[in-house]
Amino acid sequence: MHNPLYEKQGWHAFTLAVLLTLTAFLSRLDGLMDGELFGLSTTFWFWLAICIPIIHQVFVVVVWRKQLHQQWMTNRFGEHAFTIYMILFNKLILGRPVSAIILAIANRESFSLGVGWRISISILLLVPVVYLGYSVAKYFGLKRALGMDHFDESYRELPLVKKGIFKYTNNAMYTFGFLIIWIPPILAASKAGILLAAFSHLYIWAHYFTTEKPDMVRIYG
Repeated sequence: MHNPLYEKQGWHAFTLAVLLTLTAFLSRLDGLMDGELFGLSTTFWFWLAICIPIIHQVFVVVVWRKQLHQQWMTNRFGEHAFTIYMILFNKLILGRPVSAIILAIANRESFSLGVGWRISISILLLVPVVYLGYSVAKYFGLKRALGMDHFDESYRELPLVKKGIFKYTNNAMYTFGFLIIWIPPILAASKAGILLAAFSHLYIWAHYFTTEKPDMVRIYG
């Protein structure tokens, strides 16, 4: 019998393997890993920054699936289950932009782009990110955004949000939220940072199709 805990996780592993293979190949391009910071090479900071989204997303898969199907967190931590999950989630997700900034500084000025262009592009990317943050706070709620529907069945009765940025797409978190990871390498003109941003943005879509979307079907029908 098919175990729902592992639904589509084979595809998750396959997609991650393909992304890591492509990333490793591209990271060897001439000049892409130039630079250092705090006495540590760009290569070190790059692979550290790659590991953080992998750890983060695997953590979410384990917690969401075991909570959804076995009430794993609730059975262990009771009413504090979601709070504990949220604290760990926030620490991991904060590591993503922090590591991206460190990498961009280590690998700064590795490609040529005028300061005016850097600022203009970054502002263009930041606008939908800010609008997403406003829409989540006003219409969606942080708890729901972090997966409260896996913990509290009452959230499963809430209607689909179609206000703010969610009027334009149901996948605003992935379409627009992860634009923020592109800003540090653009401001610093970092090739390695651009590669990290591409990996992170593609990998979050793997999370959507292999974990979040199947879970939504089970939760909401």
